[in-house]
Order: sequence, then C-alpha cells, then structure tokens
Amino acid sequence: MAIFKAACVQLNSGNDMTANLRAAGGGVRAAAEQGAQLIMLPEYAALLDGSGRVMRENSYPEDQHPALPVFQALARETQAWLLVGSITVKIDNESMANRSYLLSSDGTIVARYDKIHMFDVTLPSGKVIRESSAYRSGARAVVAQTPWGTLGMTVCYDLRFPHLYRALAKAGAMFLAVPSSFQRETGVAHWHTLLRARAIENLSYVFAPAMCGDHPGNRSTYGHSLIVDPWGKILAELGTEPGVAIADINADEVMRVRGMLPSLEHDRGFTAPQAGTGEPA
Repeated sequence: MAIFKAACVQLNSGNDMTANLRAAGGGVRAAAEQGAQLIMLPEYAALLDGSGRVMRENSYPEDQHPALPVFQALARETQAWLLVGSITVKIDNESMANRSYLLSSDGTIVARYDKIHMFDVTLPSGKVIRESSAYRSGARAVVAQTPWGTLGMTVCYDLRFPHLYRALAKAGAMFLAVPSSFQRETGVAHWHTLLRARAIENLSYVFAPAMCGDHPGNRSTYGHSLIVDPWGKILAELGTEPGVAIADINADEVMRVRGMLPSLEHDRGFTAPQAGTGEPA
C-alpha cells in the first residue's frame, strides 16, 4: 500500500497530565476521522513544564507510566499507527529519558527511541536551558518498520544534527519523524529551513508534529507542525494553535526522487581537516 494518510497533531500541553491526555485523544480521534492511518503527536505529549523538578515529579518507569496505556488504547480505538512524540520515563531518582514510542494499530510498542541530543543552550533572550541536567541522553539511532515503509525516529533538538538523519536514511528510512517542542525564539528563524533541509538532503518525507503556545515554567513553543515531501515541498502546515495537519503520502515518491537524484549513493569518505591548519599556497 504505497499511498496513505499521515497526520501531525499539534498540542498545547501543560502540567495537568489528565487534561493533556484528553486533548491528545481529541486530536488523534479527529485525525482518524479524516482517514489518517499514521498519526503523530509532539514531544512531551503527556506533560510539558519548563521546570525540571515538575517534569521529574511527573515521570514514571515505563511499566508504571500512566500515559502509555492511554496512548495504546487510542491506537486500538482508532485502528491507526500512533507515534507518541515523547513522554518522560524515569531512569533513576535523578534522571529521565525523553522517550518516543511507535505503536501499531493494535497498541503494540513497535519501537522506542531515547532522544540523543540534549538541548543545552542560551537563547537570544538570554534564557538558559540545560536539558542534560534532568535527562539522560540516548545512544542509539532507531528505524522502525511500518506498513508503508521504514520510519526513522528522532526528537526535536536532534533536528540540528544532519549526520543522524543521514544514518537513518542510509539504514532505509523513507520517513523521518521529528516530534518537537521547538522554542518560539529559535523556531521563527530555523524551523522551516531545517525541516526542509533534512527532507531534501535525505530525499525523505519529514513529519514534524509540534507543541504550540505558552506552557508553565516560562516555556513558549513555536507550533507550525509540518509535513514535507522528499523534494522539500511543504504538503501541510499548521499555525500557532492546536490542530491537525494531514496529507496524502506516496511512498513510491521516495523511490522516484531517489532514482532521479541518487545522492544517498554518492557519499564519499574523506580525511577530516585539522583545526587551525590550512593547505599551503
């Protein structure tokens, strides 16, 4: 089945998990009613607060996490494959994993991915975010099989590391998922450009379900969930409010574009430069 409908659900999650799960369920059901067979939620789908303490207090070991069974039941109810952009999974008393899940239409966990790159930055406003102070970085890139082709799993800040996406595409990924809670300050400048670049570089569809609006703990996210085709064309986009972006996806288009412009086959090894040196004249 080469053609299917994919949907990105945009949310404005806060620190009330029950309310967040209710909103996510509404978005997933709305997407399913429009015929979506692969439905994707953003990073921190179950809870988002700028306070690391609040996030720790609302994290749980995977086998005890109250959100995961809710999402599994949603997949079964809608008979859709569901990407849970991420939830916070307790690793120990001090750290969490920012973990993404791919669920099949019967609610089975098909794949897990722990966000590799930690968002340790100083924003233009001077605001400092140190994700590594609360989260343990993942160490393994993940591809997963869906009924329509291979999906590469990433999360938010991973978007700035193109070598990860190259590795996923080289491993067979036709679709690249980038569930995000992208900061508003950086999103205005970089979101569209980076997502289109990852699609163009890797001749892959890119699915980017996003958080939007203001959140507790002085956190603001950009929204603008996107679906981008392998040529870099935006097929669907939302604005700054919750909603559903949906598009028809033709898996055969990936192979057509890769056959026309086979850049994935043209990578070459090279010797890296030594810092501070140059080729003599």
